[in-house]
Amino acid sequence: MLLLDTNIFLELFLGQKRASECRKLLERISSGDLEAVVTKFTIHAAEAVLNKPELILRFLRNLQNSIGLSIYETSIEDEMAASMLMDKIGLDFDDSLQYYVAKKLGAESIISYDKHFDKTDLPRKEPSDFI
Repeated sequence: MLLLDTNIFLELFLGQKRASECRKLLERISSGDLEAVVTKFTIHAAEAVLNKPELILRFLRNLQNSIGLSIYETSIEDEMAASMLMDKIGLDFDDSLQYYVAKKLGAESIISYDKHFDKTDLPRKEPSDFI
């Protein structure tokens, strides 16, 4: 299982330079070829950045129709644990939360363009590693 970071969705839905790679990865997850998880935190962060009803709706429909994608809703305890990890692993809160959930769920890697994850013990991969 893979944990998807927010920037993978934003890259695609904002039409940025690596959108094609993200689309191909998300298609593999959508078909069930790969298993991945996304946090509710990621979903809300993406919605806030997308900030257009048509983009948000398209994003949510894609999540809803993805066979290989699970959505993890963090608890207050998860968020407390992530906040306690921040100084130890040298990440800000949102990255610490992603890392914590990935470790808790036994994800093999975090899929992200954010190189801050490189300083953790969990491998960071990019969409191009799966297409």
